Amino acid sequence: MRTSRLAQYAVNVCLPCSRHASTVPLLATRRIPLFTNLRISRRSITWASTPRQFPTSGFHSINPSEDIEEETLSTYEAEKYYPVQQGEVLGDRYQTLAKLGYGVTSTVWFARDLVDSKYVILKVYVAGQETNHEVEIYERINTVPTTHPGKRFIRQLFDHFSIEGPHGRHTCLIHEPLGMNTDLQLKNLLLPSPDESALSRFEEDAVKTPAARKMLKGRTIYTSSKFPLSNGLPLLSDFGEARFAGKENNEDIMPNVYRAPEVISKMNWDHTVEIWSVAMLAWDIVSPRTLLDGENPDGIFDDRVHVAELIALLGPPPPQFREMGKLTSVFWDESGNWKELAPLPNITLEGLAADIRGDDKEGFLRWLRAALQWNPQDRPTALELLYDEWLMKGLKLKSREETSEDSTTHD
Repeated sequence: MRTSRLAQYAVNVCLPCSRHASTVPLLATRRIPLFTNLRISRRSITWASTPRQFPTSGFHSINPSEDIEEETLSTYEAEKYYPVQQGEVLGDRYQTLAKLGYGVTSTVWFARDLVDSKYVILKVYVAGQETNHEVEIYERINTVPTTHPGKRFIRQLFDHFSIEGPHGRHTCLIHEPLGMNTDLQLKNLLLPSPDESALSRFEEDAVKTPAARKMLKGRTIYTSSKFPLSNGLPLLSDFGEARFAGKENNEDIMPNVYRAPEVISKMNWDHTVEIWSVAMLAWDIVSPRTLLDGENPDGIFDDRVHVAELIALLGPPPPQFREMGKLTSVFWDESGNWKELAPLPNITLEGLAADIRGDDKEGFLRWLRAALQWNPQDRPTALELLYDEWLMKGLKLKSREETSEDSTTHD
């Protein structure tokens, strides 16, 4: 299976240092527009790297009438986005080198930390975007003393600060330079950082081959550059929807087709939704299509269609599940019969997995069925999923029982 091959790569996280050894004391400003007519702040800061200068010509200029990048989003409002300029220094130390991507809530940039002489990823949020919760999650992760090996597979937050834009305040997060998403949801998994030489070449390309852009009054919209890829185990990122344990949750989370049954039914939910997410993620890694579709004949996502697909794949939910949900009575009668709100599709896990290649497809589907349970309490724990026979065999590792036997023998 592709999951097994992916897991066999070596972890290769590299945070590069600058090639410049000299210390260059400069007066820093929060915003340096292309090194012309610099506005200098009164605060002094020591930069160990010299800021790069970027060409003001030699790039392809895109027609102002053509929508590109974040402009193509249905929710786009120009005033919400901070008008980042290539070469600009934000937070008194982070120089933007190349745009990497965009989304509903932010734009993402490859940057250099001029103080510590290392590459970073700079995420500039739209004005008004609440990020306090995500920062709290990262700070908890960074400060909790633990030797758990899983911590090295979580993206680090190096710094965070706010900047003032023309139309409001913007939060900025500084991360280690991981590869862009491999497109729990694939977009929240990032590949390890490329080595320093690859990042250095990427920086040089940003200077020598400027990205195409659209120049407007008051802002420039740059096209995103393709970040160099690397091999290794993916790291988990984007904790905007993460929650602290021990608190009751019942708000709507997870993208439509990935929602766990308890989320669809407006039940209280806890960490067991992650087991559902892991199973959906595993399917996305090995399959060219999502496990569920949820769209009605008009192409609109519909909970009734979504639930009908779940019934077709997993069978009807157990009575305990129907008794817990606020909305279960919408879908089933008192006897547990489906109210025929949408036709049950003629689909099976085996049929949907027909295009999946691998040595032990049956083992994968058994592992998947174990995780995709209607009742959250019926799902295995993360540790049980990890030590499953199928996964251990694919990783060429010993099972939990074999590990315990070895330990007993050596004792």
